[in-house]
Amino acid sequence: MIMKKGLLIVVGFLCAATGFSQDKDSVMIKKIVDEVMTNANAYSNLRILCKQVGQRISGSDNYNKAVALTSKMLKEAGADTVYLQECMVPHWVRGKKEKGEIILTGGKKYGLHLTALGNSVGTPANGISAKVIEIRSMAELEKMKTEIKGKIVFFNFRMDPTNINTFRSYGQSGVSRTHGPSLAAKHGAVGALVRSLAINLNDIPHTGVTVYNDSFPKIPAVAISTNDAEYLSKELKKGSGTKAWFSTDCKTLPDAKAHNVVGEIRGSEFPEEIITVGGHLDSWDLAEGANDDGSGVMQSIEVLRAIKALGIEPKRTVRAVMFANEENGGRGGEAYLNEAKSSNEKHIFALESDAGGFTPRSFGFSATSEQFNKVIAWKDLFYPYGVYEFSKGGGGSDIGPLREIGTALAGLQPDSQRYFDIHHATTDVFENVSERELNLGAANMAALIYLVSEYGM
Repeated sequence: MIMKKGLLIVVGFLCAATGFSQDKDSVMIKKIVDEVMTNANAYSNLRILCKQVGQRISGSDNYNKAVALTSKMLKEAGADTVYLQECMVPHWVRGKKEKGEIILTGGKKYGLHLTALGNSVGTPANGISAKVIEIRSMAELEKMKTEIKGKIVFFNFRMDPTNINTFRSYGQSGVSRTHGPSLAAKHGAVGALVRSLAINLNDIPHTGVTVYNDSFPKIPAVAISTNDAEYLSKELKKGSGTKAWFSTDCKTLPDAKAHNVVGEIRGSEFPEEIITVGGHLDSWDLAEGANDDGSGVMQSIEVLRAIKALGIEPKRTVRAVMFANEENGGRGGEAYLNEAKSSNEKHIFALESDAGGFTPRSFGFSATSEQFNKVIAWKDLFYPYGVYEFSKGGGGSDIGPLREIGTALAGLQPDSQRYFDIHHATTDVFENVSERELNLGAANMAALIYLVSEYGM
């Protein structure tokens, strides 16, 4: 009996030290999950965003339509206040449909499935044509730099299929798209073909941003499908002097005005302590941006709706933020940080959903050891709802700037096996989102936000 009492005292001390009541909070989280899984608006709101607005590239009229639409959705969700934060964003336009082909020995031609990379310059009116040189790593780029001048560089960086966490593969291969064209231009390349960042083999090209270095010339850059990359690589191995031709019409216009959309529920006890939950409202122009990142946007709105529907009065201020310009500039995240600094706001925690509306698996945290030890004590509360891991390292590109002011960050980490089938491609449409998976992610996000609002960081 004495040992049992001692054990209870220890357990009680740990719960108090880590800031939660196992029984009380498990009951509340069950209520939150039940509310979201039964009454969520996230899926119907996502349908409206995708089908009534569609693509939402920065600087476009469609982006502005999405701002108005999500402002209305936040008000309907019950936000105490809804407001906009202005920022200037890059305004890149694709122009006419891209064309391209491989020209083999003897004049045989093979049509390419391709798409211009975001922020790329366009080609001359008649396109560009040159011999192709294949590069399979950045080390190889440096090794072969004297052979690159006057050629089109083909970056054939295959995403590693052995990584179960496909974002690790994306990070490893992504340098080919983001910095490859600029580094090729440094060595005299006239254009770049980049293997799409997708693990599966098909004919669908995936766009994404490329980042130019102003010290080097800017060359046109396109992504080609994974099937085309395999074909081109085989032809080049024959040593037949394969050439490529492609034509693009893209250009960058002057910066345009855009906005972050912010919906807020004011805290009842510590309103000066701010919790952010968000996703990015912009998308690439090839499709509807349903998973990237319409899903994260609608999950964030759902967090506010569930809190209001259950009559929860969060102790700390909770903000749902629809960030501008994540895809090709990050200006929305920068604007949010700048406003926080200029207003001397105290941002204690930020959660981002930008990995698709798939089944939630874990949360990743970028926080101090003390903060992580606090949240890890909550992990078992999430196990019944499909989140099995709280790991170190997480956040997102929109909330990342908040680290400058000491904010603890977290990212929802859904199952990633299907994400790169649709990422930045024409297949990122509403029909590829599961309502149940989307809602389950929102439910877990709402539960985490509730705990932080109750116990702080």
